[in-house]
Amino acid sequence: MHKLISRLVTSVSYCTVALAATTLTNVYAQTAYPNKPVRLIVPFTPGGVTDASARLVAEQMSKRLGQQMIVENKPGASGNIGTSQIALAEPDGYSLLLGFDGTMVINPHVFASIPFNTLKDFAPVGKIGDAILILVAHPTLAANNVKELIALSKTEANGLNYGTSGMGSTPHIAGETLNIVAGSKLVHVPYKGGGQAMIDLQGGSIPLVFTAVAGALPHIKNGRIKGIGVTSLARAPSLPDVQTFIEAGLPNFVLTSWVGILAPAKTPTPIIQKLNTTLNEVLNDPDVKQRLDVLGVSASPGTPAAYGDQIKTDLTRYADVVKAAKIKTE
Repeated sequence: MHKLISRLVTSVSYCTVALAATTLTNVYAQTAYPNKPVRLIVPFTPGGVTDASARLVAEQMSKRLGQQMIVENKPGASGNIGTSQIALAEPDGYSLLLGFDGTMVINPHVFASIPFNTLKDFAPVGKIGDAILILVAHPTLAANNVKELIALSKTEANGLNYGTSGMGSTPHIAGETLNIVAGSKLVHVPYKGGGQAMIDLQGGSIPLVFTAVAGALPHIKNGRIKGIGVTSLARAPSLPDVQTFIEAGLPNFVLTSWVGILAPAKTPTPIIQKLNTTLNEVLNDPDVKQRLDVLGVSASPGTPAAYGDQIKTDLTRYADVVKAAKIKTE
């Protein structure tokens, strides 16, 4: 009996020590982190809304964390290369990913195989915000709003071409979604970047482009292109004269392109919480919100769980669109 009691006491002692050690580790991770620079991988080339929003947030988080957050661009394979680097990185909070919906929830359905698992390889930190998409046209196109565009496309034997930043991109999904829900006849023309598509649109080489509001805004203001419709719930503050697709009679046509921050799976919870708290502080800063608005991004502070839930929902949602539109690449 004495031996049994002794064993029980020893066992309890070991458990107590283990629990204490775990608690101390968590507390240390929360208080000591970060003690060196943190890198934020952007899986695309410099420039554009995704990169610009990452740099803005990284700059502001650096000030609050007391350590520099360094943005590194790792482009390739529609974002798959840079994203896979973080999937394989040490889960210590010093390697983070700028998550983009095109990469995280569309690529898994478009590519035959990708080097990461969206749900298993990452721990959501928080969403930065949602970028409104817009369908823009050359000024000479005989349509000035969504209804007129849909009707016009149906009269064209070969449909109307629309350019995007690439195959399987969120703007590509937006165009195919419009075909599915409205019966329009839009034909996708993928570019290697939204910039070249916008150049061709202004030159008249292509009649339509689906893109982020930020990329189209200056060209709309100078009259070189015109806005047809935005994919948000309400009109874009920077373009109050451009109607939403909802106003055009498509009640469920709300499609924004989100960006957020993710860490490798198994990153300690205290580190995730600290990063999330810091990110939310940044996103609630009026100056940051205004600067994101200029980029066409609506700041969306929230919890890691909420961001994770959206990733799961969109991963299922876009599977249906990709399948229906028969979008596939190697």
